[in-house]
Amino acid sequence: MPHNMRNATIERNTKETRIKLDLALDGAGSGEIDTGIGFFDHMLELLKKHALVDLSVKAEGDLKVDYHHTVEDVGLVFGQALNRALGERKGIVRYGFASVPMDEALCETSLDLGGRPFLVMQSAMKHMFVRDFEVKLVEEFFRAVSVEARANIHLRQIYGDEAHHVCEGLFKSFARALRQAVAIDPKETGIPSSKGVI
Repeated sequence: MPHNMRNATIERNTKETRIKLDLALDGAGSGEIDTGIGFFDHMLELLKKHALVDLSVKAEGDLKVDYHHTVEDVGLVFGQALNRALGERKGIVRYGFASVPMDEALCETSLDLGGRPFLVMQSAMKHMFVRDFEVKLVEEFFRAVSVEARANIHLRQIYGDEAHHVCEGLFKSFARALRQAVAIDPKETGIPSSKGVI
């Protein structure tokens, strides 16, 4: 896939959510985010800015029931868009790592776009809330991304005692790791796998 065509548009409509998402991997951090969940919008804004991808998301979900369906389904759609935009993954760096401080919190992400979905998230904040947003939903988002993007994602809160800061650290470290992993490696002429396919 040509370097300037690494983008995707995905729409997903169910009885629980209606989502349209546009993703361009070789972007500049632009795009409009509106999921109806203020804190989640903030996290997605951080993701697109620090990954330097163009990302637009419009989601309408059954928020009167819970935030879970909307957050998980946006993760599914983002993962599908990432998978589509990467194509056969020829020439990419594939791996990414970032450790990001956010005031008293330190979080890190290790990422492999090698075609094997798996998520590990270690955080002492999982069952805490930022206003009415449970941090556990961060794990649900990234699990959905992992499955649909066929990505191995390891997120870790090293320390920190403010849930908002921990969430920011997790999203920013993922974004920075993603920025590395999707980058074009000038030395890699083929598929970055000994199997010859991802």
